[in-house]
Amino acid sequence: MDFPLKCDNPGAMQALGRDLAGELASGGVVGLDGELGAGKTELVRGLAAGMGCEGEVTSPTFAILQEYRAGARNLYHFDFYRVESGEEILALGWDELLEEPASVVIVEWAEKFAGLLPSKALRLRIEILSPEERLVLCEGP
Repeated sequence: MDFPLKCDNPGAMQALGRDLAGELASGGVVGLDGELGAGKTELVRGLAAGMGCEGEVTSPTFAILQEYRAGARNLYHFDFYRVESGEEILALGWDELLEEPASVVIVEWAEKFAGLLPSKALRLRIEILSPEERLVLCEGP
């Protein structure tokens, strides 16, 4: 994938997520940042579909964590928006989830607790250019 990328509709954001699933075949951590309504959850929906997860993907804003299964792999979808402290995240088994082989951890609002992300995490920032258009920037390895 070549960054920056422009996405002009939710389907394009989901397609980016599906492409990202192929890049994360052996697992990994992705941090997503951007304003409310930027398309973070749409990207996660595409990632889940690309991994073969079934069921509806929703924003975990109030739950903090949603888990989706794709065969032997898991997708752990965090949302740090309402989290007050890093201890809340650690209490959910954060460290253990990061060590799970072939699973993917994706975090919306990652910038709130960026220090918890591993140094090798992929960081994506989604900027709103217009009501329809988004720019996705890569800020990690």
